[in-house]
Amino acid sequence: MNILIIPGVTMPLASVDEALLVRIREAAGPAVKITIAKTAAEAADAMDDVEVVLGVITPAMFARAKKLRWVHAITSGADPYLFPEMVKSDVLLSGDKGLVGPHLADHTFGLLLSLTRRIARAIQDAPNSWEFRVGYRAEEFELSGCTMGIVGFGGTGREIARRAAAFGMRCIAVDCDPVPPSPEVAEVWGSDRLEELLRTSDVVTSGLPLTKDTRNLFGTRAFSLMKPSALFVNVTRGEIMDSDALIAAIHNKQIAGAGIDVGPQEPLPKDHPLWKTPNVVMTPHTAGASQFRIPRNLDRFCRNIAHYRAGKTLEGLINKPRGF
Repeated sequence: MNILIIPGVTMPLASVDEALLVRIREAAGPAVKITIAKTAAEAADAMDDVEVVLGVITPAMFARAKKLRWVHAITSGADPYLFPEMVKSDVLLSGDKGLVGPHLADHTFGLLLSLTRRIARAIQDAPNSWEFRVGYRAEEFELSGCTMGIVGFGGTGREIARRAAAFGMRCIAVDCDPVPPSPEVAEVWGSDRLEELLRTSDVVTSGLPLTKDTRNLFGTRAFSLMKPSALFVNVTRGEIMDSDALIAAIHNKQIAGAGIDVGPQEPLPKDHPLWKTPNVVMTPHTAGASQFRIPRNLDRFCRNIAHYRAGKTLEGLINKPRGF
């Protein structure tokens, strides 16, 4: 087995240590060859004989990989890997699908509390915050008793529901598939009830991947259905929302505000109107960070080597045509 490891932002070179290589050799067998590419050029040059890739692969790399059989992703979203040639091929694609929910859910609530407790405003006003404290207090509210609407009830959606319930929120969720409920969500609605969720929720959050069906799902129509007091939080993919529609909805008081970790383009230009939209808090695509993320995914990769050799289904397998 010839394995190529391509480090990146979510799996830096320092994480590819000798302990990991020992585990890979134990799982793959004595005949394994492991190559670590420190640059894109090194990765491209190594592709000719590679059977397995751990890391991000580009269309140019894929075109050279005539022996490639399996890619294990190091990004939580599968969309960077789903170029046409990859989708049409028999190459397996797996990743940390279902493993990133805890830290994405934590970040969701970090953004949400920044809005509901006016934390972001106080930090921004800094030494002048005391003179605005009466205004902050008039705007702050508890999450207890509010309804959390979760669109996409996979790993991230379920972790959001767990945290929402701990805050005393009622949780409702929709999903495109007939997925099982959870202790926090008694019934997962089908996508045909999305509009009902939008009308009902005090907070609307996304647990969605980026696919052709989810792109710009949160647009003019969706925001017009939400309560004027509702908040929108997105930590999955920026392209699932129409940023112009979001800005208009807030300015027109169709919704109250938004917490965003992912932008419609990244990095978001300094002159983008989202930066000046009232009651919007943003972080620079950092929700995916966790001290547990790399170990969890590398543990899965090592388990998957054994599954792959035995012809068993891989953990975190991506349905390439569907995009998740």
